[in-house]
Amino acid sequence: MKNLAEVPGERELYMKSNYKMIIAYDGSRYYGWEHQPNTDMTIQGKLESVLSEMTGQEVEVIGAGRTDAGVHAKGMVANAHLETDMSEKEICDYMNRYLPEDICVMEVRIASDRFHSRYNAMGKTYCYTCYVGDKKPVFNRKYVHITEKMPDVESMKKAAEYLVGVHDFASFCGNPKMKKSTVREIYSISISLKGSFLNLTYHGSGFLQYMVRILSGTLLEVGYKKRTPESMVELLEARDRSQAGPTAPAKGLSLIKVDYSKNTE
Repeated sequence: MKNLAEVPGERELYMKSNYKMIIAYDGSRYYGWEHQPNTDMTIQGKLESVLSEMTGQEVEVIGAGRTDAGVHAKGMVANAHLETDMSEKEICDYMNRYLPEDICVMEVRIASDRFHSRYNAMGKTYCYTCYVGDKKPVFNRKYVHITEKMPDVESMKKAAEYLVGVHDFASFCGNPKMKKSTVREIYSISISLKGSFLNLTYHGSGFLQYMVRILSGTLLEVGYKKRTPESMVELLEARDRSQAGPTAPAKGLSLIKVDYSKNTE
């Protein structure tokens, strides 16, 4: 396999193509997806480092979102324009060979030149997982929020109904300097108890900073009878972050899937 950086005069032989990637990662030891000053411990940084080494050129990897420090992903989507003679499978194999063991590229394929993983995203699905059992979840402890006791799941479901739809979610935004619109649409919220694991699954058009974690912290307060399901109406109208519940710990959150129209891919 030729490395273009080592073959003078041959770089122009290969067209630059736009590659779509689906990535899974354990975010436990990273400072989130996006580049951060004074550290190379970001998901974006690790991906760009490997791809730059592979192509001999500086590569920019664009993610569908910016997961926070400690947040995980099972289906993050990213894209990058690469100039290479390697096949999609060879690129995928190369990345998995040199990426850290807690980052895995699930799929690589050529997309349209205009495909943009963030701007073309039509929706995202996140799952927040709580552990409600009475024994320590030794082998899952890095991926769940261990709650103090079993919440009232039915009350949480009733509260979630008020949050579905198009609303101003300013009360659930963790960025106090947010200047853009805080209106979003939540398509559905599913709350299910499977053994000792309580899963809160959110599907929406997009989410504000810390929004899913604040929603989860607030719904848990409903489950613990600290607020009523009906109080969600007043909370949405307040547009005041201080009125909502706590920001649930990052380790319980995973990005599951990103939606796209077939026309954009």
